[in-house]
Amino acid sequence: MMQSGGIHQIELVTLLLLLFVVVFAALARKLQTPYPIVLVIAGLLLSFVPGIPKVSLNPDVVFLVVLPPLLYSAAWVTSWREFKFNLVSILMLAFGLVGFTVVGVAATTKWVFAGFDWRLGFVLGAVVATTDAIAATSIAKRIGLPQRIVDILEGESLVNDATGLLALEFGVAIVVSGQTPTLGAGLLRLAYLTIAGLALGLLVGVVVARIHKLIDDGPIEITLTLLVPYVAYLAAGAIHASGVLAVVACGLYLSRQSSQFFSPNVRMQAWAVWDALTFVLNGLVFVLIGLQLPFVLAGIHDYSFGQLVKYGALFSVIVIVLRLIWMFPGAYLANVIRRRFLHQDVRMPSGRQIFVVGWTGMRGVVALAAAIALPEVLVDGSPFPQRNLIVFLTFSVILVTLVLQGLTLPPLIRTLGLGGSVGHQAEEKEARRAMIEAALDHLLRTRAKDRPEFADVYDDIEQHYSERLATLAGESGEGDSNPAHYARHQELKRELVRIERRTAVRLRNEGRINDEVLRRVEHELDLSEERLSLM
Repeated sequence: MMQSGGIHQIELVTLLLLLFVVVFAALARKLQTPYPIVLVIAGLLLSFVPGIPKVSLNPDVVFLVVLPPLLYSAAWVTSWREFKFNLVSILMLAFGLVGFTVVGVAATTKWVFAGFDWRLGFVLGAVVATTDAIAATSIAKRIGLPQRIVDILEGESLVNDATGLLALEFGVAIVVSGQTPTLGAGLLRLAYLTIAGLALGLLVGVVVARIHKLIDDGPIEITLTLLVPYVAYLAAGAIHASGVLAVVACGLYLSRQSSQFFSPNVRMQAWAVWDALTFVLNGLVFVLIGLQLPFVLAGIHDYSFGQLVKYGALFSVIVIVLRLIWMFPGAYLANVIRRRFLHQDVRMPSGRQIFVVGWTGMRGVVALAAAIALPEVLVDGSPFPQRNLIVFLTFSVILVTLVLQGLTLPPLIRTLGLGGSVGHQAEEKEARRAMIEAALDHLLRTRAKDRPEFADVYDDIEQHYSERLATLAGESGEGDSNPAHYARHQELKRELVRIERRTAVRLRNEGRINDEVLRRVEHELDLSEERLSLM
């Protein structure tokens, strides 16, 4: 990923990159702008600063080091219920839109760019066909885009890497060897990639779940979770199946099973580790995208700067328009299939919703890595035609879609009146109500069997749960079930937790307890404060 140099230079560059991520992510938070956009722009500006270390993007690092954990993390937080329910719409994007983009780019670039034929257009279309939904979904969730749109965008980003990379495999074979795979061979390859990848991912998931059930140790289990995506990805690669789908299947399966094998303490630790890891990896790749401009321009000598800007803008428009064109008939076809064949009670999405999904086709590091990974020579030893221009056009699409579409998405959502969705709040409220009612029912049955001297214990706990239930119901309440009483109760508990924390710190500062005791006490207080924040 870096230019040749000693270990100290590599260490320095890594530290600088991490510093860039921290500084510009903090700036993004202050500007209330999604951090991927700010990091890409920052990386682009830094590439012009004299003395900044030149860091080239190694495709192997992206595909073998960065991609597996990011896919696994995304699959882990994806709801299987929504993924399954929206599967037809997701596949219409991950397969239908990818194919339409490849064919559309192949058909148009030969008329737009000198030296391009349909084969090079096919390769270019496959390179830019995959989307990066990190920026889009982060904006959508913050503004309150309808949850159905967010679910579809997340599902698309999980699957379309596999289809895009398969299309690229075919395109490269056509250009390098001059052989055009048959439709039958393509479908067989797609079927094998999909079935074998999914099966292997599920197999890895089943084995890992059984291992987790035998262990209850935070560091060991978290280390295992870090290994799992790489095991699934590399194992699938070894049998020439889709590593992307293997990781996604494994992540979806283990996420659903995790409630059975993770203890509460391990689950909290794992979430903290994975939140930090995904933030660092995403931050690094977005900064690196911006820093690639010198390398992208270095290999292009036959075009003026004005021509490059014109080509980059024109191709970005082509890619954006192709996605928007596909969205409307694709959404209609998906709705017909879901209603007539799957008997799902879903309404046809509005034109505004379809347009917003079309506008969120942002490209990311996978597209750039795929372009850089193109072979440099053909089988006859001649250079890969237009390789440098393909890399530049890919970089242009990433920059335009991330910055232009990313910055315009919030005002677009507000203008179309799609913000302010409540998401799954109604389901969450119903779940909390059912949980409290089940707890109260168990409390009453247990009280009937217990000794009378514990009556005050049961009274206190029953009052606490009754107040929570009344608050969820939105009742004005009387007596012990007054929501205002419950709110004051929670406020006082938070104040008491803060008093306890200050006291513990004071005891440590006075030398009356050591730091180990403070950490253990603080951990309990952290759990209490986090629990109170959710009530």
